[in-house]
Amino acid sequence: MDPITATLPPEDGDRMSGRSRGVLLVLCGAIFLEGIDVAMLNVALPSIRAELGLSTGELQWVMSAYVLGYGGFMLLGGRAADLFGRRRMFLLPLAVFLVFSGLGGLAGDGWTLVLARFVTGTCAAFLMPAGLSVITTGFPAGRQRTTALLVYSGTGGGGFSVGLVVGGLLTAADWRWVFFAPVVLAALILAAGLPLIPRTEETHGAQKMRTAGTTAAARPRLDLPGAVTVTAAILLFVLTVERAGHAPPVQTLATLAASLVLLLAFVLIERRSPAPLVRPGIFRTRSLVRANLTGLLFTAGFFGFQFIAVLYLRELRGWSTLQTSFAMLAMGADVVLAPLLTPRLVRRFGTARVILGGLLLAVVAYAAFLPLGMDRAYAAMFPSVLLIGVAFALVHGPLTMTATDGVAEREQGLAAGLLYTSLQFGAALGLSAATAVATAVAGAATAPGDGGLLTAYRTALLVPLLAAVLAVLLSPRERRRRRRPLRTLTPPKPALCGPAARDGRGE
Repeated sequence: MDPITATLPPEDGDRMSGRSRGVLLVLCGAIFLEGIDVAMLNVALPSIRAELGLSTGELQWVMSAYVLGYGGFMLLGGRAADLFGRRRMFLLPLAVFLVFSGLGGLAGDGWTLVLARFVTGTCAAFLMPAGLSVITTGFPAGRQRTTALLVYSGTGGGGFSVGLVVGGLLTAADWRWVFFAPVVLAALILAAGLPLIPRTEETHGAQKMRTAGTTAAARPRLDLPGAVTVTAAILLFVLTVERAGHAPPVQTLATLAASLVLLLAFVLIERRSPAPLVRPGIFRTRSLVRANLTGLLFTAGFFGFQFIAVLYLRELRGWSTLQTSFAMLAMGADVVLAPLLTPRLVRRFGTARVILGGLLLAVVAYAAFLPLGMDRAYAAMFPSVLLIGVAFALVHGPLTMTATDGVAEREQGLAAGLLYTSLQFGAALGLSAATAVATAVAGAATAPGDGGLLTAYRTALLVPLLAAVLAVLLSPRERRRRRRPLRTLTPPKPALCGPAARDGRGE
Protein backbone atom coordinates (compact mmCIF):
# COMPACT_ATOMS: atom_id res chain seq x y z
CA MET A 1 0.00 0.00 0.00
CA ASP A 2 1.24 3.50 -0.84
CA PRO A 3 2.41 5.38 2.28
CA ILE A 4 0.17 8.35 1.52
CA THR A 5 -2.94 6.24 1.13
CA ALA A 6 -1.98 4.32 4.23
CA THR A 7 -1.97 7.44 6.40
CA LEU A 8 -5.30 8.83 5.20
CA PRO A 9 -8.36 7.47 6.99
CA PRO A 10 -10.67 5.22 4.99
CA GLU A 11 -13.31 7.04 2.98
CA ASP A 12 -17.04 6.41 2.93
CA GLY A 13 -17.93 6.00 -0.74
CA ASP A 14 -17.60 9.31 -2.56
CA ARG A 15 -17.45 11.39 0.63
CA MET A 16 -14.16 12.78 1.93
CA SER A 17 -13.23 12.38 5.56
CA GLY A 18 -12.50 15.42 7.69
CA ARG A 19 -8.75 14.78 7.47
CA SER A 20 -8.89 14.54 3.68
CA ARG A 21 -10.72 17.87 3.53
CA GLY A 22 -8.05 19.34 5.75
CA VAL A 23 -5.28 18.06 3.48
CA LEU A 24 -7.07 19.49 0.44
CA LEU A 25 -7.50 22.83 2.21
CA VAL A 26 -3.76 23.03 2.92
CA LEU A 27 -2.86 22.15 -0.67
CA CYS A 28 -5.36 24.69 -2.03
CA GLY A 29 -3.89 27.28 0.32
CA ALA A 30 -0.45 26.68 -1.21
CA ILE A 31 -1.57 27.07 -4.82
CA PHE A 32 -3.66 30.11 -3.82
CA LEU A 33 -0.51 31.57 -2.25
CA GLU A 34 1.43 31.04 -5.47
CA GLY A 35 -1.28 32.69 -7.59
CA ILE A 36 -1.83 35.69 -5.33
CA ASP A 37 1.92 36.22 -4.89
CA VAL A 38 2.52 36.58 -8.63
CA ALA A 39 -0.51 38.81 -9.24
CA MET A 40 0.20 41.20 -6.36
CA LEU A 41 3.76 41.80 -7.54
CA ASN A 42 2.55 42.64 -11.07
CA VAL A 43 0.35 45.39 -9.66
CA ALA A 44 3.06 46.73 -7.34
CA LEU A 45 5.86 47.07 -9.92
CA PRO A 46 5.34 50.80 -10.71
CA SER A 47 5.44 51.69 -6.99
CA ILE A 48 8.55 49.54 -6.44
CA ARG A 49 10.29 51.25 -9.32
CA ALA A 50 9.43 54.72 -8.04
CA GLU A 51 10.69 54.14 -4.47
CA LEU A 52 13.84 52.16 -5.23
CA GLY A 53 14.75 54.09 -8.38
CA LEU A 54 15.06 50.96 -10.53
CA SER A 55 15.93 51.10 -14.20
CA THR A 56 13.78 49.31 -16.77
CA GLY A 57 16.30 46.46 -16.92
CA GLU A 58 16.37 46.01 -13.15
CA LEU A 59 12.58 46.06 -12.97
CA GLN A 60 12.40 43.43 -15.71
CA TRP A 61 14.77 41.21 -13.72
CA VAL A 62 12.47 41.40 -10.69
CA MET A 63 9.86 39.67 -12.85
CA SER A 64 12.22 37.43 -14.81
CA ALA A 65 13.96 36.06 -11.73
CA TYR A 66 10.77 34.41 -10.47
CA VAL A 67 10.02 32.93 -13.89
CA LEU A 68 13.57 31.58 -14.17
CA GLY A 69 13.45 29.88 -10.79
CA TYR A 70 9.94 28.54 -11.29
CA GLY A 71 10.40 27.25 -14.84
CA GLY A 72 14.01 26.16 -14.46
CA PHE A 73 13.61 23.91 -11.42
CA MET A 74 10.07 22.62 -11.97
CA LEU A 75 11.09 19.33 -13.56
CA LEU A 76 13.68 18.68 -10.87
CA GLY A 77 11.13 19.57 -8.20
CA GLY A 78 8.61 17.11 -9.57
CA ARG A 79 11.07 14.24 -9.60
CA ALA A 80 12.39 15.14 -6.15
CA ALA A 81 8.86 14.69 -4.77
CA ASP A 82 8.82 11.12 -6.12
CA LEU A 83 12.25 10.26 -4.77
CA PHE A 84 12.51 12.04 -1.43
CA GLY A 85 8.92 12.23 -0.21
CA ARG A 86 6.05 14.52 -1.11
CA ARG A 87 5.57 15.79 2.44
CA ARG A 88 9.21 16.84 2.70
CA MET A 89 9.23 18.49 -0.73
CA PHE A 90 6.05 20.39 0.15
CA LEU A 91 6.80 21.69 3.66
CA LEU A 92 10.52 22.52 3.33
CA PRO A 93 10.16 24.76 0.22
CA LEU A 94 7.14 26.41 1.86
CA ALA A 95 9.28 27.39 4.85
CA VAL A 96 12.03 28.78 2.61
CA PHE A 97 9.39 30.66 0.57
CA LEU A 98 8.20 32.31 3.78
CA VAL A 99 11.70 33.52 4.71
CA PHE A 100 12.63 34.94 1.31
CA SER A 101 9.27 36.60 0.74
CA GLY A 102 9.92 38.49 3.97
CA LEU A 103 13.41 39.37 2.68
CA GLY A 104 11.80 40.91 -0.40
CA GLY A 105 9.65 43.14 1.80
CA LEU A 106 12.77 44.40 3.61
CA ALA A 107 14.75 45.01 0.40
CA GLY A 108 16.46 48.36 0.00
CA ASP A 109 17.76 47.78 -3.54
CA GLY A 110 16.74 46.05 -6.74
CA TRP A 111 19.14 43.11 -6.60
CA THR A 112 17.93 42.02 -3.17
CA LEU A 113 14.47 41.83 -4.71
CA VAL A 114 15.84 39.85 -7.64
CA LEU A 115 17.46 37.32 -5.28
CA ALA A 116 14.29 37.02 -3.20
CA ARG A 117 12.13 36.46 -6.27
CA PHE A 118 14.49 33.86 -7.74
CA VAL A 119 14.51 31.83 -4.52
CA THR A 120 10.72 32.07 -4.06
CA GLY A 121 10.24 30.99 -7.68
CA THR A 122 12.52 28.01 -7.10
CA CYS A 123 10.57 27.11 -3.95
CA ALA A 124 7.33 27.21 -5.95
CA ALA A 125 8.94 24.84 -8.48
CA PHE A 126 9.30 22.21 -5.73
CA LEU A 127 6.09 23.08 -3.89
CA MET A 128 3.57 22.87 -6.74
CA PRO A 129 4.41 19.39 -8.15
CA ALA A 130 4.60 17.96 -4.64
CA GLY A 131 1.15 19.33 -3.81
CA LEU A 132 -0.42 18.02 -6.99
CA SER A 133 1.13 14.55 -6.55
CA VAL A 134 -0.24 14.38 -2.98
CA ILE A 135 -3.72 14.64 -4.53
CA THR A 136 -3.13 12.19 -7.37
CA THR A 137 -1.70 9.54 -5.02
CA GLY A 138 -3.56 10.24 -1.77
CA PHE A 139 -7.17 10.59 -2.94
CA PRO A 140 -8.88 7.48 -4.31
CA ALA A 141 -9.58 7.44 -8.05
CA GLY A 142 -13.08 8.45 -9.03
CA ARG A 143 -15.30 11.25 -7.78
CA GLN A 144 -13.08 12.18 -4.81
CA ARG A 145 -9.92 12.65 -6.85
CA THR A 146 -11.81 14.43 -9.63
CA THR A 147 -13.36 16.89 -7.19
CA ALA A 148 -10.05 17.43 -5.38
CA LEU A 149 -8.17 18.15 -8.61
CA LEU A 150 -10.80 20.56 -9.90
CA VAL A 151 -11.06 22.44 -6.60
CA TYR A 152 -7.25 22.60 -6.43
CA SER A 153 -6.78 23.98 -9.95
CA GLY A 154 -9.68 26.43 -9.59
CA THR A 155 -8.18 27.82 -6.39
CA GLY A 156 -4.93 28.62 -8.20
CA GLY A 157 -6.68 30.67 -10.87
CA GLY A 158 -8.83 32.36 -8.25
CA GLY A 159 -5.72 33.31 -6.29
CA PHE A 160 -4.30 35.10 -9.31
CA SER A 161 -7.53 37.03 -9.90
CA VAL A 162 -7.95 37.97 -6.23
CA GLY A 163 -4.29 39.01 -6.15
CA LEU A 164 -4.91 41.68 -8.77
CA VAL A 165 -7.37 43.44 -6.46
CA VAL A 166 -5.61 42.75 -3.17
CA GLY A 167 -2.31 43.84 -4.69
CA GLY A 168 -3.82 47.17 -5.68
CA LEU A 169 -5.18 47.73 -2.17
CA LEU A 170 -1.93 46.77 -0.44
CA THR A 171 0.19 48.81 -2.84
CA ALA A 172 -1.95 51.86 -2.08
CA ALA A 173 -0.83 51.51 1.55
CA ASP A 174 2.79 50.37 1.00
CA TRP A 175 4.21 48.08 -1.69
CA ARG A 176 6.19 46.15 0.93
CA TRP A 177 2.94 44.57 2.15
CA VAL A 178 2.83 42.76 -1.19
CA PHE A 179 5.77 40.71 0.18
CA PHE A 180 4.73 40.62 3.86
CA ALA A 181 1.17 39.39 3.20
CA PRO A 182 2.41 36.09 1.64
CA VAL A 183 4.59 35.59 4.74
CA VAL A 184 1.50 35.56 6.95
CA LEU A 185 -0.40 33.24 4.59
CA ALA A 186 2.59 30.89 4.21
CA ALA A 187 2.97 30.68 8.00
CA LEU A 188 -0.68 29.66 8.40
CA ILE A 189 -0.39 27.02 5.66
CA LEU A 190 2.81 25.65 7.19
CA ALA A 191 1.24 25.45 10.65
CA ALA A 192 -1.73 23.53 9.26
CA GLY A 193 0.36 21.36 6.94
CA LEU A 194 2.70 19.98 9.59
CA PRO A 195 0.02 17.85 11.30
CA LEU A 196 -2.14 17.22 8.21
CA ILE A 197 0.12 16.38 5.25
CA PRO A 198 0.71 12.58 5.37
CA ARG A 199 4.18 11.34 6.12
CA THR A 200 5.95 9.75 3.14
CA GLU A 201 9.51 9.26 4.33
CA GLU A 202 9.56 5.89 2.57
CA THR A 203 9.84 6.70 -1.09
CA HIS A 204 9.01 4.30 -3.85
CA GLY A 205 12.70 3.90 -4.58
CA ALA A 206 13.48 2.88 -1.01
CA GLN A 207 10.57 0.42 -0.93
CA LYS A 208 11.73 -1.16 -4.15
CA MET A 209 15.25 -1.59 -2.81
CA ARG A 210 14.07 -3.37 0.34
CA THR A 211 11.83 -5.62 -1.72
CA ALA A 212 14.87 -6.61 -3.77
CA GLY A 213 16.71 -7.57 -0.58
CA THR A 214 19.13 -4.66 -0.34
CA THR A 215 20.17 -3.00 2.90
CA ALA A 216 17.75 -0.78 4.75
CA ALA A 217 20.23 2.06 4.54
CA ALA A 218 19.94 2.19 0.75
CA ARG A 219 18.37 5.39 -0.49
CA PRO A 220 17.00 6.47 -3.86
CA ARG A 221 19.54 8.25 -6.02
CA LEU A 222 18.97 11.39 -8.03
CA ASP A 223 20.30 11.43 -11.57
CA LEU A 224 22.67 14.37 -10.94
CA PRO A 225 24.11 14.70 -14.51
CA GLY A 226 20.59 14.68 -15.91
CA ALA A 227 19.34 17.10 -13.25
CA VAL A 228 22.15 19.59 -13.90
CA THR A 229 21.85 19.53 -17.69
CA VAL A 230 18.05 19.74 -17.89
CA THR A 231 17.87 22.50 -15.25
CA ALA A 232 20.53 24.52 -17.07
CA ALA A 233 18.78 23.91 -20.41
CA ILE A 234 15.41 25.04 -19.06
CA LEU A 235 16.91 28.07 -17.30
CA LEU A 236 18.57 29.21 -20.53
CA PHE A 237 15.46 28.55 -22.59
CA VAL A 238 13.20 30.48 -20.20
CA LEU A 239 15.77 33.29 -20.15
CA THR A 240 15.80 33.33 -23.96
CA VAL A 241 12.03 33.57 -24.18
CA GLU A 242 11.72 36.08 -21.35
CA ARG A 243 14.36 38.43 -22.80
CA ALA A 244 13.60 37.94 -26.50
CA GLY A 245 11.57 41.14 -26.83
CA HIS A 246 14.29 43.48 -25.50
CA ALA A 247 17.64 41.65 -25.87
CA PRO A 248 20.07 41.90 -28.82
CA PRO A 249 19.41 39.22 -31.47
CA VAL A 250 22.93 37.81 -31.09
CA GLN A 251 22.40 37.26 -27.37
CA THR A 252 19.03 35.62 -27.99
CA LEU A 253 20.48 33.22 -30.56
CA ALA A 254 23.46 32.39 -28.34
CA THR A 255 21.35 31.49 -25.30
CA LEU A 256 18.91 29.53 -27.48
CA ALA A 257 21.75 27.53 -29.05
CA ALA A 258 23.29 26.80 -25.64
CA SER A 259 19.90 25.66 -24.36
CA LEU A 260 19.41 23.27 -27.29
CA VAL A 261 22.90 21.80 -26.87
CA LEU A 262 22.25 21.14 -23.17
CA LEU A 263 18.86 19.64 -24.00
CA LEU A 264 20.49 17.26 -26.48
CA ALA A 265 23.07 16.32 -23.84
CA PHE A 266 20.23 15.65 -21.39
CA VAL A 267 18.51 13.29 -23.84
CA LEU A 268 21.74 11.34 -24.35
CA ILE A 269 22.34 11.13 -20.59
CA GLU A 270 18.81 9.89 -19.90
CA ARG A 271 19.05 7.15 -22.54
CA ARG A 272 22.14 5.74 -20.82
CA SER A 273 21.26 6.37 -17.17
CA PRO A 274 20.18 3.32 -15.10
CA ALA A 275 17.85 5.60 -13.06
CA PRO A 276 16.94 8.51 -15.36
CA LEU A 277 15.47 11.74 -14.06
CA VAL A 278 12.91 11.59 -16.88
CA ARG A 279 12.17 8.11 -18.17
CA PRO A 280 11.95 8.52 -21.99
CA GLY A 281 9.08 6.04 -22.14
CA ILE A 282 6.79 8.42 -20.23
CA PHE A 283 6.29 10.38 -23.45
CA ARG A 284 4.61 7.35 -25.00
CA THR A 285 1.59 8.28 -22.86
CA ARG A 286 -0.34 10.23 -25.49
CA SER A 287 -2.71 11.82 -22.99
CA LEU A 288 0.25 13.32 -21.11
CA VAL A 289 1.82 14.73 -24.29
CA ARG A 290 -1.44 16.22 -25.57
CA ALA A 291 -2.26 17.70 -22.16
CA ASN A 292 1.14 19.37 -21.91
CA LEU A 293 0.95 20.86 -25.41
CA THR A 294 -2.59 22.07 -24.82
CA GLY A 295 -1.66 23.55 -21.45
CA LEU A 296 1.31 25.38 -22.97
CA LEU A 297 -0.84 26.96 -25.69
CA PHE A 298 -3.75 27.76 -23.38
CA THR A 299 -1.61 29.58 -20.82
CA ALA A 300 0.23 31.39 -23.64
CA GLY A 301 -3.11 32.82 -24.76
CA PHE A 302 -4.33 33.50 -21.22
CA PHE A 303 -1.29 35.49 -20.09
CA GLY A 304 -0.77 37.16 -23.46
CA PHE A 305 -4.36 38.43 -23.45
CA GLN A 306 -4.17 39.63 -19.86
CA PHE A 307 -0.96 41.56 -20.53
CA ILE A 308 -2.33 43.37 -23.59
CA ALA A 309 -5.71 44.05 -21.98
CA VAL A 310 -4.07 45.65 -18.93
CA LEU A 311 -1.84 47.83 -21.12
CA TYR A 312 -4.87 48.91 -23.15
CA LEU A 313 -6.85 49.91 -20.06
CA ARG A 314 -3.93 51.59 -18.27
CA GLU A 315 -2.06 53.31 -21.07
CA LEU A 316 -4.76 54.12 -23.61
CA ARG A 317 -7.85 54.49 -21.45
CA GLY A 318 -6.05 55.99 -18.45
CA TRP A 319 -7.69 53.69 -15.90
CA SER A 320 -6.23 53.49 -12.40
CA THR A 321 -4.65 50.36 -10.94
CA LEU A 322 -7.75 49.56 -8.90
CA GLN A 323 -10.11 50.22 -11.82
CA THR A 324 -8.10 47.85 -14.00
CA SER A 325 -7.93 45.23 -11.27
CA PHE A 326 -11.70 45.23 -10.76
CA ALA A 327 -12.24 45.16 -14.53
CA MET A 328 -10.23 41.94 -14.78
CA LEU A 329 -11.78 40.39 -11.67
CA ALA A 330 -14.39 38.49 -13.71
CA MET A 331 -11.56 36.26 -14.92
CA GLY A 332 -11.64 34.78 -11.42
CA ALA A 333 -14.98 33.10 -12.14
CA ASP A 334 -13.12 29.78 -12.16
CA VAL A 335 -12.71 29.86 -8.39
CA VAL A 336 -16.49 29.33 -8.13
CA LEU A 337 -17.14 27.30 -11.27
CA ALA A 338 -14.23 24.84 -10.94
CA PRO A 339 -15.51 23.10 -7.79
CA LEU A 340 -19.24 23.46 -8.54
CA LEU A 341 -19.83 23.15 -12.28
CA THR A 342 -16.78 21.46 -13.77
CA PRO A 343 -17.03 18.17 -11.80
CA ARG A 344 -20.60 17.66 -13.03
CA LEU A 345 -19.60 18.37 -16.62
CA VAL A 346 -16.65 15.99 -16.40
CA ARG A 347 -18.83 13.19 -15.05
CA ARG A 348 -21.43 13.83 -17.75
CA PHE A 349 -19.25 14.44 -20.81
CA GLY A 350 -15.70 13.33 -19.93
CA THR A 351 -12.53 15.39 -19.59
CA ALA A 352 -11.73 15.65 -23.30
CA ARG A 353 -15.08 17.18 -24.27
CA VAL A 354 -15.01 19.61 -21.33
CA ILE A 355 -11.48 20.74 -22.28
CA LEU A 356 -12.55 21.22 -25.90
CA GLY A 357 -15.59 23.24 -24.83
CA GLY A 358 -13.42 25.50 -22.68
CA LEU A 359 -10.93 26.04 -25.50
CA LEU A 360 -13.71 26.98 -27.91
CA LEU A 361 -15.02 29.49 -25.37
CA ALA A 362 -11.53 30.99 -25.20
CA VAL A 363 -11.44 31.36 -28.99
CA VAL A 364 -14.80 33.17 -28.91
CA ALA A 365 -13.68 35.42 -26.03
CA TYR A 366 -10.42 36.49 -27.68
CA ALA A 367 -12.15 37.12 -31.01
CA ALA A 368 -14.88 39.22 -29.34
CA PHE A 369 -12.28 41.43 -27.65
CA LEU A 370 -10.50 42.29 -30.91
CA PRO A 371 -12.53 45.38 -31.98
CA LEU A 372 -10.83 47.71 -29.49
CA GLY A 373 -11.58 51.42 -29.52
CA MET A 374 -10.67 54.53 -27.57
CA ASP A 375 -14.18 54.86 -26.20
CA ARG A 376 -15.34 51.25 -26.02
CA ALA A 377 -17.64 50.69 -23.04
CA TYR A 378 -16.64 48.15 -20.39
CA ALA A 379 -20.02 46.46 -20.87
CA ALA A 380 -18.82 45.44 -24.34
CA MET A 381 -15.57 44.02 -22.93
CA PHE A 382 -17.07 42.24 -19.93
CA PRO A 383 -18.39 39.16 -21.82
CA SER A 384 -14.88 38.36 -23.07
CA VAL A 385 -13.34 38.72 -19.61
CA LEU A 386 -16.03 36.52 -18.07
CA LEU A 387 -15.81 33.87 -20.81
CA ILE A 388 -12.06 33.61 -20.30
CA GLY A 389 -12.66 32.89 -16.60
CA VAL A 390 -15.20 30.21 -17.53
CA ALA A 391 -12.78 28.75 -20.07
CA PHE A 392 -10.07 28.55 -17.42
CA ALA A 393 -12.45 26.63 -15.14
CA LEU A 394 -13.25 24.15 -17.92
CA VAL A 395 -9.69 23.65 -19.17
CA HIS A 396 -7.19 23.86 -16.33
CA GLY A 397 -8.56 21.25 -13.92
CA PRO A 398 -9.45 18.61 -16.54
CA LEU A 399 -6.03 19.13 -18.14
CA THR A 400 -4.43 18.36 -14.77
CA MET A 401 -6.45 15.15 -14.59
CA THR A 402 -5.52 14.14 -18.14
CA ALA A 403 -1.80 14.86 -17.67
CA THR A 404 -1.56 12.57 -14.63
CA ASP A 405 -4.05 9.86 -15.70
CA GLY A 406 -2.41 6.61 -16.76
CA VAL A 407 0.97 7.56 -15.21
CA ALA A 408 2.45 5.16 -12.65
CA GLU A 409 2.17 6.28 -9.05
CA ARG A 410 5.95 6.41 -8.64
CA GLU A 411 6.08 9.02 -11.44
CA GLN A 412 3.18 11.24 -10.42
CA GLY A 413 5.55 13.97 -9.22
CA LEU A 414 7.39 13.83 -12.54
CA ALA A 415 4.11 14.11 -14.48
CA ALA A 416 3.13 17.11 -12.35
CA GLY A 417 6.53 18.69 -12.95
CA LEU A 418 6.20 18.23 -16.71
CA LEU A 419 2.75 19.82 -16.69
CA TYR A 420 3.77 22.83 -14.61
CA THR A 421 6.89 23.29 -16.76
CA SER A 422 4.67 23.40 -19.85
CA LEU A 423 2.33 25.91 -18.19
CA GLN A 424 5.25 28.11 -17.20
CA PHE A 425 6.74 27.97 -20.69
CA GLY A 426 3.34 28.86 -22.09
CA ALA A 427 3.07 31.93 -19.87
CA ALA A 428 6.56 33.11 -20.85
CA LEU A 429 5.95 32.43 -24.55
CA GLY A 430 2.59 34.22 -24.54
CA LEU A 431 3.95 37.29 -22.80
CA SER A 432 7.04 37.48 -25.01
CA ALA A 433 5.14 36.91 -28.25
CA ALA A 434 2.44 39.48 -27.42
CA THR A 435 5.08 42.01 -26.36
CA ALA A 436 7.17 41.43 -29.49
CA VAL A 437 4.18 41.88 -31.81
CA ALA A 438 2.95 45.00 -30.02
CA THR A 439 6.43 46.54 -30.05
CA ALA A 440 7.03 45.77 -33.73
CA VAL A 441 3.65 47.10 -34.87
CA ALA A 442 3.92 50.23 -32.70
CA GLY A 443 7.36 50.95 -34.15
CA ALA A 444 6.13 50.59 -37.73
CA ALA A 445 2.76 52.32 -37.20
CA THR A 446 2.01 55.34 -39.39
CA ALA A 447 -0.77 56.60 -37.11
CA PRO A 448 0.54 59.08 -34.51
CA GLY A 449 0.39 58.62 -30.74
CA ASP A 450 -2.52 56.66 -29.36
CA GLY A 451 -3.66 55.57 -32.82
CA GLY A 452 -0.44 53.65 -33.34
CA LEU A 453 -0.69 52.01 -29.92
CA LEU A 454 -4.29 51.01 -30.55
CA THR A 455 -3.27 49.29 -33.79
CA ALA A 456 -0.39 47.59 -31.99
CA TYR A 457 -2.64 46.23 -29.25
CA ARG A 458 -5.25 45.02 -31.71
CA THR A 459 -2.58 43.14 -33.64
CA ALA A 460 -1.01 41.69 -30.50
CA LEU A 461 -4.42 40.26 -29.49
CA LEU A 462 -4.09 37.91 -32.46
CA VAL A 463 -1.41 36.04 -30.47
CA PRO A 464 -3.79 34.65 -27.81
CA LEU A 465 -6.41 33.98 -30.49
CA LEU A 466 -3.96 31.93 -32.56
CA ALA A 467 -2.72 30.08 -29.47
CA ALA A 468 -6.28 29.12 -28.54
CA VAL A 469 -7.03 27.89 -32.06
CA LEU A 470 -3.90 25.71 -32.03
CA ALA A 471 -4.87 24.39 -28.60
CA VAL A 472 -8.24 23.30 -30.01
CA LEU A 473 -6.48 21.33 -32.74
CA LEU A 474 -4.07 19.63 -30.29
CA SER A 475 -6.47 19.10 -27.38
CA PRO A 476 -6.77 15.63 -25.78
CA ARG A 477 -9.07 13.13 -27.45
CA GLU A 478 -11.48 10.62 -25.99
CA ARG A 479 -10.06 7.15 -25.55
CA ARG A 480 -11.47 4.80 -28.16
CA ARG A 481 -12.97 1.63 -26.82
CA ARG A 482 -12.21 -1.63 -28.55
CA ARG A 483 -15.14 -3.44 -30.07
CA ARG A 484 -15.42 -7.09 -29.14
CA PRO A 485 -17.15 -9.74 -31.24
CA LEU A 486 -20.84 -10.22 -30.51
CA ARG A 487 -20.43 -13.94 -29.96
CA THR A 488 -18.15 -14.12 -26.99
CA LEU A 489 -18.39 -15.55 -23.54
CA THR A 490 -15.19 -13.84 -22.42
CA PRO A 491 -15.78 -11.52 -19.47
CA PRO A 492 -15.16 -7.81 -20.15
CA LYS A 493 -11.66 -6.59 -19.41
CA PRO A 494 -11.28 -4.64 -16.15
CA ALA A 495 -9.91 -1.61 -18.00
CA LEU A 496 -13.16 -1.33 -19.96
CA CYS A 497 -15.49 -1.53 -16.99
CA GLY A 498 -13.47 0.29 -14.32
CA PRO A 499 -13.75 3.83 -13.04
CA ALA A 500 -11.69 5.28 -15.92
CA ALA A 501 -14.15 4.01 -18.51
CA ARG A 502 -17.17 5.18 -16.52
CA ASP A 503 -15.65 8.62 -15.99
CA GLY A 504 -15.11 8.90 -19.74
CA ARG A 505 -11.65 10.40 -19.31
CA GLY A 506 -9.99 11.50 -22.48
CA GLU A 507 -6.70 10.31 -23.73
